[in-house]
Amino acid sequence: MKNSHSESYAAAGVDVTAGYEAVQRIKPMVESTYIPGVLGTLGGFGGMFAPDLSGMKKPVLVSGTDGVGTKLRLAMLLDKHDTIGIDCVAMCVNDIICGGAAPLFFLDYIACGKNDPERIAQIVAGIAEGCRQAECALVGGETAEHPGVMPDADYDVAGFSVGIVDEEKVIDGRRLSAGDALIGLGSTGVHSNGFSLVRKVFDVEHADLNAPVAELGGRSLGETLLTPTRIYVKAVKALLKEGVDIHAVSHITGGGFYENVPRMMTEGLTARIDRKTFPRPPIFDLIQQRGNIPERDMYNTFNMGLGMLLAVPAGEAGKALELLQAAGEQAYQVGEVVPGGAGVELV
Repeated sequence: MKNSHSESYAAAGVDVTAGYEAVQRIKPMVESTYIPGVLGTLGGFGGMFAPDLSGMKKPVLVSGTDGVGTKLRLAMLLDKHDTIGIDCVAMCVNDIICGGAAPLFFLDYIACGKNDPERIAQIVAGIAEGCRQAECALVGGETAEHPGVMPDADYDVAGFSVGIVDEEKVIDGRRLSAGDALIGLGSTGVHSNGFSLVRKVFDVEHADLNAPVAELGGRSLGETLLTPTRIYVKAVKALLKEGVDIHAVSHITGGGFYENVPRMMTEGLTARIDRKTFPRPPIFDLIQQRGNIPERDMYNTFNMGLGMLLAVPAGEAGKALELLQAAGEQAYQVGEVVPGGAGVELV
């Protein structure tokens, strides 16, 4: 790589040497995520992983891909890039754990107008932290300069993850039944969804994002909105390890309750959720008030305080809550599964 430099390519807006510098900066971060199964190190053409299949009768791979969305604009406005990668990992691994699969590895893709090695390192620091929280390895990625397509200071982040689960342990709602208890896991705030609406409501391009906001307990709007998405992998794995019979799981993302909860339900069953059983973070009240947003639209856009919903047998609800709280989660019994075809019912 020491001999790799093209004056012509640099004149066109792509500095390959900046890319090499970025790789050197992020290499220790990447290697800090390695878990048993990782083969090789950063720099190859493909990330390699040898999964431990012992004890599995029929291994099933579960994959997920996603980005951070327009929350990235907040990171750019605040010039704070070290947590946005956690969001990217969370959006993928939280989907994978819904099927009962443990994430194995993650790959990222960063597109930017101009490769700033320090900024890329900050982004990857967040990705690495997300992987450590999810107990998966960051085995590769790609950083691409797009001069003429994106402004120099702009970037986008997307990711891809693969997990594994034995087929007989897949969580797919087959055992879901009326009477099952619904357990909600608290969110850290807006997470990574609904930010086009959030940006409009607060006019973030012209707002003072660093000013303390009384309704947010003195926290700034920028700090509150940039709070990373909660990663629920360890918590769900803790339940599975202790034998809790999880019947269904939903990751509450874009589309809120009305779009995501029905995805975990089976025909003829409805999740009845009592909104009074879990706390609603102040940021949602502020969004609703400033934007004059109807209550249903709020629950059809945001997580409203619950980032994940699990259905377990009623008799195991107490055990599940104890284990989740021991794992550091804010967990609540928020309702039950009832007969009906609505998919979700908020009361």
